[in-house]
Amino acid sequence: MDQILINLLNGLSSGLLLFMLSSGLTLIFSMMGVLNFAHASFYMLGAYVAYTLTGWLGFGLALVLAPLVVGLMGAGFERLVLRKVHAYGHVAELLITFGLSYVVLEVVQLVWGRTPLSFNPPTWLQGPAFTFVQSARDGLSVVGGAAPAELCRAGQEVVVQCSRFPLTRAFMMVVALGMLLALWWLLTRTRIGLVIQAALTHPEMAQALGHNVPRVFMLVFGAGCALAGLAGVIGGITFVTEPAMAAVVGSIIFVVVVVGGMGSLAGAFVASVLIGLLQTLPLTVDASLASLVRGMGGDVGPQTPGWPLLRITLAQAAPILPYLLLVLMLIFRPKGLLGTRDE
Repeated sequence: MDQILINLLNGLSSGLLLFMLSSGLTLIFSMMGVLNFAHASFYMLGAYVAYTLTGWLGFGLALVLAPLVVGLMGAGFERLVLRKVHAYGHVAELLITFGLSYVVLEVVQLVWGRTPLSFNPPTWLQGPAFTFVQSARDGLSVVGGAAPAELCRAGQEVVVQCSRFPLTRAFMMVVALGMLLALWWLLTRTRIGLVIQAALTHPEMAQALGHNVPRVFMLVFGAGCALAGLAGVIGGITFVTEPAMAAVVGSIIFVVVVVGGMGSLAGAFVASVLIGLLQTLPLTVDASLASLVRGMGGDVGPQTPGWPLLRITLAQAAPILPYLLLVLMLIFRPKGLLGTRDE
């Protein structure tokens, strides 16, 4: 039971990290119609910039400054490059952002090298946030921080198992939920949000009222890149800071955006949590696909076509489950869970 709860929390934290990434991509697409293929590269830049700033200023300031630096990079790219190809259509925008991802990768390898960096969390984020203590006699209990060693020591008659939830993942969840509330407040309760929504739905009218719509687009693109940079800072201390980190999340965030619905922040949140759970919860299941089919009343055996595939366990199939969900979504609901676009 304790391991299931840990995997559930791991899935929620991974899903919230995906939301931090996909929210910026969704914001950019909903405003500008640009599917930014370099979005994961800004995630990687956030981790590397934070690594450098942490050595100079400490992690607290790096957490604030790194997303701002990445956001300025994104705004500069939109102003100097992306805006010039916007008139040539979506294909040109896709190609220029796809090329940017390769440029960023090469620059990162030139500046920071090809090997992983030791980007360790600060002392106040090290250790477990809490510990699940599963006892055969006392049941399940929760202990804040690290449980005492004597509590986790199994006796001769009582079996005790302790499962720790890292403080970095708890911090990731808090930051992601705070970012969700901040985005909701900004877009629905402030004048800036009203201008952004007006520029999204009626750009000509917003321009006629005196708002600089191209500048709004630049700021939105920069804000989306800053959100990716913030996710990179959190992901850098939680996972591994290396040049391949953009490729690890690059494909999955597009799955999130499509499953949630193109341009829908609420859909991106639901899809992120769902995919995060899909990637982690099956890890606790040792049953094969064949046993799952038998449990549903099916009759399968060695003579069944595709039997080798049915012998794959759910834990082994976990990495491909989000992509299977994507295929099903494209077949039965192309607009996504909460999408409103018909394209």
